[in-house]
Order: sequence, then structure tokens, then C-alpha cells
Amino acid sequence: MSIDPSTERFELPISINPTDIDELGHVNNVVYLRWVQEVATAHWRSRATQEQKSEIIWVVVRHEIDYKHPALSGDEVVARTWVGTATVSTFERHTEIVRAGDQRLLARARTLWCPIKLETGRPTRVDPDIRKRFSVQGNESAPER
Repeated sequence: MSIDPSTERFELPISINPTDIDELGHVNNVVYLRWVQEVATAHWRSRATQEQKSEIIWVVVRHEIDYKHPALSGDEVVARTWVGTATVSTFERHTEIVRAGDQRLLARARTLWCPIKLETGRPTRVDPDIRKRFSVQGNESAPER
């Protein structure tokens, strides 16, 4: 079975820990950021080859998060992610955090990630196989933003 990266949505169920709750009684905004990173990392690990995982690590160059509704203690949430536009040196990643029970959107994020070559510790180009595995079809040559 072939997976089309332009429609694939990778999901990660998440349990809320007591330490995630802030003084207002809901999940702290910083926790959403952690979840965005956790689902992105899990998606990479599930789809990248062993060779790619041994050569590349990703770093964030930009996060944008819109908080829509609070998550509360006892909620079960799902982080859903997919890759958008790939440039020469970045991947755009979209993430939604939803409450599992009713699929209510709790937060939406857009993140730009840059591949780092583990051997040198320096940014590297997004190679063609990674583009093929992860990027939205038709956006492979999008200009740098």
C-alpha cells in the first residue's frame, strides 16, 4: 500500500499529566508546544528510513500556535500532524491538537523545521527521498520564505 504524503495525517494519542495543568486549571500553553514537537518527532521516526534517522536530526526555526479551546485534566487528546511545503532547507509542518471524545480543535500550529546533518552539526538540504516520503506533492520547489 502506498501512502500519499499530501493526504496523510499522522496521529499520536496523548494523556494529560497533572503537571501539565496550570494555575488556571487547564493545560499550560507550553505543553501544547511540547506536544507539537512530540508528534513531529514520532512522525519522522515512523516514516524515515534507518539511514535517514542516523544521518539527519531536525531543529525548529519557527513555531506559530493558535490556541482555540482549553484542554482540561481528564481529557484525552490527539495530536495530528502532516507536512506542507518543503523548500531547499526547510519543511513546513502542520499540527492540530484535538480532544479525542468530540474532535474539538484545541490548538493549531504551523512549524518550520530545518534538517541538520548529525556528522557536521550543520544545516543540510532536504534530500529528494525525504521530499518524496513526506512533502505535499507539487510543492517540492516552493521558494524559501
